[in-house]
Amino acid sequence: MTPFGEALRRLRAERGVTQRQMAKAIGVSPAYLSALEHGNRSEPSWEFIQRVIGYFNIIWDEAEELQMLAGLSRPKVTINTSGLTPKATEVVNKLAAVIDRLDLQTLQRIETLIDSDEAFRGAGTVPDGQHRAKDKPPQ
Repeated sequence: MTPFGEALRRLRAERGVTQRQMAKAIGVSPAYLSALEHGNRSEPSWEFIQRVIGYFNIIWDEAEELQMLAGLSRPKVTINTSGLTPKATEVVNKLAAVIDRLDLQTLQRIETLIDSDEAFRGAGTVPDGQHRAKDKPPQ
């Protein structure tokens, strides 16, 4: 499940809406909603997110959070480390090798470390869907 899929499922549950009901109302298939919720589809389009926001009548902070979660919900991420340090490539490959075995506490510690680093604040995602590693050699 992706962060967006988890939020979508929570919104439906809070409002007592089935996948079938929501799918019909916003013009997608129930299978598509299910695939989004389970992380079997890539990040949803801006248009789709706007339909969800309108369907649930979400405003302000909650709408921004849903859009942010959608951007963090790509189940297949590519990280390009060409041009970065060998250490950046090493760390990314180690993380890729163990990500499926990390417990929630460890993932939260990694997230806290990333979020606390000024180089990462506001980094977000690159428009082509790739993340940039920020491990640059000291000058």
